[in-house]
Amino acid sequence: MSNVLTHYQYLHSIPEPGFEEVKTSAYLAEKLAAAGFKVTRNLAGTTGLVAEYDSGVPGPVFGIRADMDALTHIINGKKEFRHTCGHDAHSSMLLAAAEEALASGIIKKGRFKAVFQPAEELGAGALKILESGVLGDVDYLLGMHVRPTQECPAGGAICEMRYSAGCQFRARIKGKQSHGARPHLGINPIDASTCAIAAVNAIHMDPRIPFSVKCTRFHADSGVFNSVPEFADITFDMRAQDNPTMKEMREKVIRAIENGAAAVGAKAEEFEFYTDFPAAEGFEPGFAKVVRESVAEVVGEENIIPAFNTSGGEDFFCFPVNLPHLKVGFVGLGVGAEPGLHHQDMHFDPKYLENGVSIHCRVIKKILG
Repeated sequence: MSNVLTHYQYLHSIPEPGFEEVKTSAYLAEKLAAAGFKVTRNLAGTTGLVAEYDSGVPGPVFGIRADMDALTHIINGKKEFRHTCGHDAHSSMLLAAAEEALASGIIKKGRFKAVFQPAEELGAGALKILESGVLGDVDYLLGMHVRPTQECPAGGAICEMRYSAGCQFRARIKGKQSHGARPHLGINPIDASTCAIAAVNAIHMDPRIPFSVKCTRFHADSGVFNSVPEFADITFDMRAQDNPTMKEMREKVIRAIENGAAAVGAKAEEFEFYTDFPAAEGFEPGFAKVVRESVAEVVGEENIIPAFNTSGGEDFFCFPVNLPHLKVGFVGLGVGAEPGLHHQDMHFDPKYLENGVSIHCRVIKKILG
């Protein structure tokens, strides 16, 4: 048995939000250095870190990436950090696998990198890892994420997680303020926003490719009840199964908002994009075969799901989009996560984390053994 449960229990007790994973990264760095890795911290000025091991024998460079950050919830009116997406589990599995890989001597050639990424939930962490340059010489990169029971049963695993492109943004609609008794002297940005939302809802895309776009937040306030406000802010969430569909939909959505607002004389004057995740790409048949074999050896052929399309987003796929040479794999691990990821009461059975450690180690051995 590995140290994964010990690591998980500690990391679960110190949830930290994106770019603030100070205690988390310090713990990981200490354990990795003690195991014999060369550790580089503060990647691109962040809490990110990489642990490297060079076998001294020519061969490929293989990396595994885990995210570290927790989510922020408002519970009983108070802000609270919680690991409700399982990133504490991801870091624990990679740390334990890295320790096992060196202790058992399975790395016989090439180099291994364990990459611990901050701020996945902010959609900014992967870009910082890219900025640091630590993936520039990596040939293969593996990711892993615990899955909810709706996607994968406990004890099972998905060999290839095909995440969708995801984008969240805010549009500011500018009208003209006026007294509620004289609305004809103003331009109501609330009316303009409803036109913009209706225009977005009327967008049509190729029905063969899953997509969705919806308004998720609407705010307009002049500070008083009897006045037409000058501004309204509307926030949208967009999803698409592939990157070309997302690009086309994004262009149509922006045009719809601009034209919808203009229909009543208002103007869409500002677009602020919060997150922008690309859809999964970079899977390569040879590496995919290695990953599938490793997964099957651990959980059994009868408990694998070959591939799964999810509408969720994952900034891991910023890596192959920006580094076209990179061959990637991404495993979904069944741990019995309920009631769902990002739910404030999300929980799962940690005993299944040993499966993740074993999968990591088997892939390491097949690539670098």
